[in-house]
Amino acid sequence: MNIGLLTGGGDCPGLNAVIRAVVRTALKRNHTVTGIRNGYKGMLEDDAETLTRDHVRGIIYRGGTILGTSRTNPYKEPEGETRILDFLTRRAIDALITVGGEDTLGVAARLHASGVKVIGVPKTIDNDLEGTDFTFGFDTAVNIAMEAIDRLHTTAESHNRIMVVEVMGRHAGWIALYAGIAGGADVILVPEHPFDIEAVCRKLQARHDSGQNFSIVVVAEGAKYETEGDVDGTLVVRSMEQDAFGHVRLGGIGSVLAAEIEHRLGYETRSTVLGHIQRGGSPTAFDRMLGTRFGIHAMDLVETGRFGRMVSLNGNRVVDVDIAVAEGRVRYLDPDLYRLAEMFCE
Repeated sequence: MNIGLLTGGGDCPGLNAVIRAVVRTALKRNHTVTGIRNGYKGMLEDDAETLTRDHVRGIIYRGGTILGTSRTNPYKEPEGETRILDFLTRRAIDALITVGGEDTLGVAARLHASGVKVIGVPKTIDNDLEGTDFTFGFDTAVNIAMEAIDRLHTTAESHNRIMVVEVMGRHAGWIALYAGIAGGADVILVPEHPFDIEAVCRKLQARHDSGQNFSIVVVAEGAKYETEGDVDGTLVVRSMEQDAFGHVRLGGIGSVLAAEIEHRLGYETRSTVLGHIQRGGSPTAFDRMLGTRFGIHAMDLVETGRFGRMVSLNGNRVVDVDIAVAEGRVRYLDPDLYRLAEMFCE
């Protein structure tokens, strides 16, 4: 059997662990793997090669993806689906494993509905995909953000500053909550709960009044601030230009929040945006293991002909669910976890 393999969307620690697991498992079971470069773009441009054991040797500790990635949406390209189907026929690909987030898996679900034998592997550092308890890349991102918060504590305390740390999280605040609690943040702001800037400032002022002359505020990039007449809150964006999947470019809430805090309280306030640092570099042991387990289970699904499925972590068990579960749905913060962190929130 010839199995196509692609990685789509943003890069993520653990992708190479998945690639390695798929290739090594396939070769051991006498299958061939065709590595497709740069996500769906590679299918549209016929850019692919057969992967060997040499391709995946020594990559498990590397971040990013050796296959490259893109945010190409074939359904926004002229005759995109037809070109995808032609590619699969021309390359004699019997099944396709797609590794990606909501958008990549959404395309995979549409391809499956058109008759393509597809298996999905969930990937996002935001951990906001429905159908799985955790996605690989999340643990690495949390540890990177936590370390940054630890380091910012010392400079905040030395200079009696308020430090605002902006972390990733478009729709859900998993990174902000986990890293914020682990890093000892004083305020944690997440997209699920629009924040009242006055309440944030009251908490920070109370800390200063009690003799704590520095504070750490962790805010997810998709956090919204309450405005009069808008119960859903206002989102801060860097650009209204949309990508191929209709997403605007977020960013800037950290600097906006820092400026507002300094203006209202008069305390020196600085902002730090971690940005892509969170998804670069070597993956943690957890993410290497999870990526490996996902890759092997994806191959199991291919061999048993269970297509239209997405591998998933349920507790500590790797299982699988309908691939359509991840399409167009966001896995928001667990309410119990948020209640655990309420003492750190405004």
